[in-house]
Formats: sequence, structure tokens, C-alpha cells
Amino acid sequence: MPGPTQTLSPNGENNNDIIQDNNGTIIPFRKHTVRGERSYSWGMAVNVYSTSITQETMSRHDIIAWVNDIVSLNYTKVEQLCSGAAYCQFMDMLFPGCISLKKVKFQAKLEHEYIHNFKLLQASFKRMNVDKVIPVEKLVKGRFQDNLDFIQWFKKFYDANYDGKEYDPVEARQGQDAIPPPDPGEQIFNLPKKSHHANSPTAGAAKSSPAAKPGSTPSRPSSAKRASSSGSASRSDKDLETQVIHLNEQVMHQLWPHL
Repeated sequence: MPGPTQTLSPNGENNNDIIQDNNGTIIPFRKHTVRGERSYSWGMAVNVYSTSITQETMSRHDIIAWVNDIVSLNYTKVEQLCSGAAYCQFMDMLFPGCISLKKVKFQAKLEHEYIHNFKLLQASFKRMNVDKVIPVEKLVKGRFQDNLDFIQWFKKFYDANYDGKEYDPVEARQGQDAIPPPDPGEQIFNLPKKSHHANSPTAGAAKSSPAAKPGSTPSRPSSAKRASSSGSASRSDKDLETQVIHLNEQVMHQLWPHL
């Protein structure tokens, strides 16, 4: 619906967007810009499309600096846009009332929280007739290229729709702390590490083998015991030899008593 001081032409167009020809007939006036064709419904967004891969884009550092400056955030990497919170605030800035910032999770750290924010963004896109399809499944994974492509598109969308009005992003968040989401790389590398010993193929064998008892002697005999054993064997052989000689003498005496 038009504003309180705006009237509609007979064909439903806002009078600010029409002209008259020489015969007095009202013809809708369609505004053209370098970024694309403006939407004709009152209050709807200007859709922008990427038509060439050679279009001028910002570097990763410049785009993050721009995001931080516009909506007062402290992001350090493009990948942190995966939370969707920044886009929600941009939409509140461009089209006040199209999204409820109270529902936005500005401290999101988990993937399901990122998805929640992007659902809010999708609803605001639909409300404002934005044609862009949001690749939510790719963005929430925190991959660099996917998030860079989307923010590059959003920068063009912002330029086509921003009307220059003042906006206080901190006040609009109503006290919510906008904490940057963790770096997706850090989330992977900071996972609890399993013990290397537990994963060792010899760990099971080590556990199953019986522990050595205190004070137990080794299975291999010592040199002292070996020496003692050999000495005992020598004495036994000599005693046996003596007995054999004595028996032989007795037998010979019985056979030849006069000898």
C-alpha cells in the first residue's frame, strides 16, 4: 500500500512513478539504473543479477571491512558470514520492519543456529520479493568461496537498494551482543583428540599381557646357578665312578681269591 500522502493512478501505480503523454494518458514510468531494473510495486526491493564473471568485485579484506563498518561487527574472515546474522541486519537496515532482529541469533556458534538465521533471511527475501535463491546448505558449512560469492552479490544488492537513511546497528540490535562465530577451521582443529596410545595396534596386546610380579626372577638362569649346577653334576659323576671301581674290586676278589 502507498504512504499516507501518496495516491494511486487508475492502473494501480504510484503517482511518483508515472508520467503523462501529450494526450493526457497515464503511462507507468519504469526507472532504469546501471544495477538493474527497479521494482514497480511500492516498497519492494530492487533485484540485481550477476550477468558477467568479469564484474568488478571487492577483495576479501575490503568486503569484510565494509560489513564491519556498516553494521558494526568485528568479523575477521569471510567464512564468519556463515552465521547469517549480518545479512539479517542488512535487511533490517534496507527495509525496516521486514525482519525481526529479536529473533536473530547474533551469538550463533552452531550450524543449526546458522540455519535459523538464514530462514529468517529467506522469509525477509520473500516478503520483499527478492528473487535470489539463498544456498543455505553451502553457506552454513563456512567454506570461503561460497560465502565470498554470496557477499559479493549482496554488496550489489545493497548498493541498488540503500536510500542513504541513517541507521544505528547497535541500537537496532537492542542490546544483543554481536559476537563473531568461530572460525570454521578452528572448529575442526580444536576437536578433542583421541589418545595415540589408545589407537595403537599394540595397545590391546599390551593390556592383555600379564604384568610382571615384583621380585620374580627371570626365566633365564643366571651364570652363578649354571656354575653351581655344573659343579654338582661333576661330583655325582666322580662318586658313581668310585662306586663302580669298588664293585669291580669285589667281583675280582670273589673270582680269584688267591690274587
